[in-house]
Parts: sequence; C-alpha cells; structure tokens
Amino acid sequence: MTIEDIVKARGITEVLHFTTHRGVTGIVATGAVLPRTRLTQEQYLEHIYLGNCPDRSRDREWWGYVNLSLTDINRYLMGISRNRWHPSDVGWWCVLSFAPRVLEHDGVYFSTTNNAYPHVKRGTGAEGLDAMFAPVVKEFDTKSLSRGHGALPSMPTSPQAEVLYPGDLILDHLSCVYVPNDETADKVKSICAACNRKIVDCRVSTDLFV
Repeated sequence: MTIEDIVKARGITEVLHFTTHRGVTGIVATGAVLPRTRLTQEQYLEHIYLGNCPDRSRDREWWGYVNLSLTDINRYLMGISRNRWHPSDVGWWCVLSFAPRVLEHDGVYFSTTNNAYPHVKRGTGAEGLDAMFAPVVKEFDTKSLSRGHGALPSMPTSPQAEVLYPGDLILDHLSCVYVPNDETADKVKSICAACNRKIVDCRVSTDLFV
C-alpha cells in the first residue's frame, strides 16, 4: 500500500496549518510556509515573525520542518496559542489548507502525536502515515489514546498527530484559506493584492475558530 492508497482509502482531503495575521502576511510575501530555521533568515520577516509556540526547545532537531495536521487542526495547541501565549499580540487567525499530495513529497515524516511528546513515534512513507491511525497511541507514561469506534477514518488517533514537512512548503499546493468571517477573508485577499500574489480562495468556517 502506498501513501496515495491510504489517502484515498481514508478520505484524507486536507493537510492544515494554522497561523496568525502576521504569519499569513509572511507566508504570502515569501510564497511559502517556512520552517522555524528559515524564518530567522528572511529579512522581510524580521519584524513580523511571531511563533505560534514560544518554546520549541523540546523538538529543536525538527526546526527545519513545517508542522501540519491531517483533516483537522490541533485544536488544543491552537487554543493555547490564541488564549494563553498570544492573547493580546494577535489580531486574527486563519487556517491554511493544502492538497494531500504534499504527503507524498520526499522527506516528509509522520508523527503519531505531538512531536515534542516523549512517546511519539515518527516514520516515513506509507508505514509512517498508517501509524498515525494505530488502534492505540501512547503519549506519556501515564497516558495513551485509543481509537474510538466512531472516529472518522481520515482523523488520526491522536488529535495532536503531526505531519512534518521538510523545508519550505510552497503555496502552489495551497487549496484554500479558512477564516472566521467575511471581514477576515477581505484582509487575506488584501494581503495577497499588496504582495502581488494570486488571490487565494478564502472560505468562512466559524467552527475552526471557536
């Protein structure tokens, strides 16, 4: 079985990345979602960079990868980012949706849960992707998650499971941008126009931002 086979069998249609208004400005300007190691190299981003997670010391060796989710965003992490880490720094958030073909690119890793957790398992290829849907996923010594009978086939067992994309994830693979309302959609389109980029497809999805 190949990655493409698993994607089709499970009905995976989206690979997601959430970001702030500063983040999407930098992404549109550079034409790609950049990993942490590249963010500090881009002079354009020097004054607008605001990391979703302020402390990435536990997964330092993976700073060269873009962190993504399958089917649904990591709502736990996004909630902490919005409400605890950046409650007063950020004007608005959005979610970028990429085509699942990016999962087939060379060097992509799949992690069974949050990449910084002690019992995370990482792998590549079809085997690595399939492990995200294991019947049981261990996160800590005292915590394991079991796959529920009603779980969507396209949802990983752990809602914090991650796709780790090597290097720059270019916008050629972007399907749409989810926003909380029409006003935010207008702001995203204005950023595209200001950066002389193709206007992206913006879709209102209030559920992603509750």
